[in-house]
Formats: sequence, structure tokens, C-alpha cells
Amino acid sequence: MKTKNILMAFAAGILVLTGCQSKSDQRTTLSGILKSNFETSTTDGNTDLYVLKNKNGMEVCMTNFGGRIVSIMAPDKNGKFEDVVLGFDSIADYMNISSDFGAFIGRYGNRIGQGRFTLDGVEYQLPQNNYGHCLHGGPKGFQYQFCDIQQTSDSSLILSYLSKDGEEGFPGNLDIKVLYTLNNNNELSISYEATTDKPTIVNLTNHSYFNLSGNGENTVLDQVLMIDADAYTPIDSTFMTTGEIATVEGTPMDFRTPKTIGEQINDTSFVQIKNGHGYDHNFVLNTKGDITKPAVRLVHPASGRVLEVFTDEPGIQVYTGNFLDGTVTGKGSIAYPQRSAICLETQHYPDSPNKSNFPSVVLRPGEKYTSNCIYKFSVEK
Repeated sequence: MKTKNILMAFAAGILVLTGCQSKSDQRTTLSGILKSNFETSTTDGNTDLYVLKNKNGMEVCMTNFGGRIVSIMAPDKNGKFEDVVLGFDSIADYMNISSDFGAFIGRYGNRIGQGRFTLDGVEYQLPQNNYGHCLHGGPKGFQYQFCDIQQTSDSSLILSYLSKDGEEGFPGNLDIKVLYTLNNNNELSISYEATTDKPTIVNLTNHSYFNLSGNGENTVLDQVLMIDADAYTPIDSTFMTTGEIATVEGTPMDFRTPKTIGEQINDTSFVQIKNGHGYDHNFVLNTKGDITKPAVRLVHPASGRVLEVFTDEPGIQVYTGNFLDGTVTGKGSIAYPQRSAICLETQHYPDSPNKSNFPSVVLRPGEKYTSNCIYKFSVEK
């Protein structure tokens, strides 16, 4: 009897250890995201989770559904790693809950007025999915498409997507490749390339929702923002650019000297704050395409985390999560409250196809579209 009891106890121990090992094997990411929660097969395509790492312990997780950045683990001043982007724990939520969390945005990031533009004398009508305008490529934009991902190393991958002629109303077959690299300077670089077989328009970006506190229950109102921009493009009450390029001088839009996001975000006496429900504006960057100069600097004083954005684009959309309202539950069962993140979307200006004074977004056969963005993480002691 004693021997039998010993054998039963031993077997039970093996089962416990096996169960723990199995669970541990599933939890392959520093962020705690389960790879198995992103492995699925549908009639439209298969999905998976891809992990980038550098020698400093940073980690970036992505899925090929919408080319979404799922998590970014960045250290604070004490070396503690936390996830600094909002998102979901499973591919099911990304597929079933309408969001732009971490997404690869195209064919045209931001808005096109009334969903219409004319190119070479031909008028094109796009879906009108936001206050009568076309937003982020339409309701079936790239963020809801299955992309191909090839992981080329532990720290880099290449995303590919063919946007077919007529997809969401856009002309031309657009062949896109995007290189994501996490280097040992704690920089996540995103390099876009695209070619077309017909004249078309292109404006690609990433839509990560950053919160440097590492806790999506917190707002970003205490985080300190600097934007190297003397001007911005005002919007009307439908979030559409008016065509004006206005000075930030003497307005709540002036972030040339660092200030907290929350300092003037509720100053609705300034019509642009009222129209945007906070900040939801394109800033005209002084960097003028020089990717060696920081366009934006964001600091979370309590943790010491710093995010700098470098780009060769002429503009950046700054959106402060104004429409988050606690109804969407994300990673860790957190119901994301209003202004619990900031989006920093490098781009050409909104509605450029209809604004002759804005930089052109036209791409023609034989040309190559390129756009580059670097999100650099560091700490202030």
C-alpha cells in the first residue's frame, strides 16, 4: 500500500509538472501574450504571432492580421519592462472588435473628404466610413486584411501585401513591403515601400496607441509631449482639414516647448480643441524629411520612459484617445478609459488629394513610394 501511494504521488507530481511546463511553453513572450491565442485558420487566411527581440531585453510582438503591433515591452528607469501599447490578448478580439490598435494603415492613412478624389481627370469614389469621409482606407482597410509576414531574423521581419486594383475604390494594384526592425539602440524602425501599375494615391502609417506608464488603466494626461512643429492643419467639426496651414503660436497646439498632454486638452474655448474633442490633428513638422532629427518626444516622468519619433514624412497625426470610453476591454482585462493612449502617426497630410497646397501623395507606375518611421525608446534617470 505504501509503495502504491508513493507511485500515485509521483504520477500526480509528473502531471502537475507537465501541466506547468505546457503552460510555460505557451507563454513564449515577455509580455505574457500567448502565441497560441494568435494561431488560427480562417477561410480568408491564417494568423500567427511574431516576436522581435534585441540584446537589451526589449520585445515587440506582431500579428499578420492587419500588420498589427500587439505589444512593446520597454524598460523604465529601474529596468522594469512593461507593455507600452494598447491592444488585445487574442486574435479573436482583433477580428471581432472594430479598432485600429497597432495597425498597418492604408491605402490612405487619415481622411479623404467625402471619400472622393480626382486623379488625371478621373473621379474616384471611396467608402464614406467617418462623418461622410473615407478614414484609414475605408471599413476594409489594411488593418482588417491578412498580410504575409516573413521573419528574417530574431530582430526583423518583412510584411507583404498586395492591394488589388479597385480595393475599397482605390485604383491600381499596389504591391507593398514593410520592413520592421528592432535594433540594439531600442529603436523600432518601420520602412515602407510600394509600387503600382496605375496612377494612384498612397499614405501608409502605423496606428499604435502608446501609454508609456505601462498601464492602460492610466490616462496619458500627465505625460510630457514635445512636437517640433510651428504649424498644423486645422479641422472642421467632422475632423476634415480645412486646407489652411495655421501657426501653433499662442494656441493649445503649441508643443514646441514640452508640456503635459493634459495642460490644455480641455480648453474648448479654442475651437480646434472643441472640433477634435481634444487633440486629433496633423502637425506640419519642422524636420522637413530629415529622419535624423526627432519630430516628437514623449516622456512619462514617473517611470522615466521616453519615446522619440523620427520620420522622413512631412507631418504627424497626434490623437489622444479621445473616443476611448471604457467600453473596449483590452489586454489584461483592462477597460481602456478615455485618453489612455496617444497615437503618433507619421504621414502626408489628411485629404492631400483634394488640397493642392499640400504635399502630393500621387504614385505612378515606374516610381517607388517610400516612407520611414523610427520609434526610439530610452529612459530619463
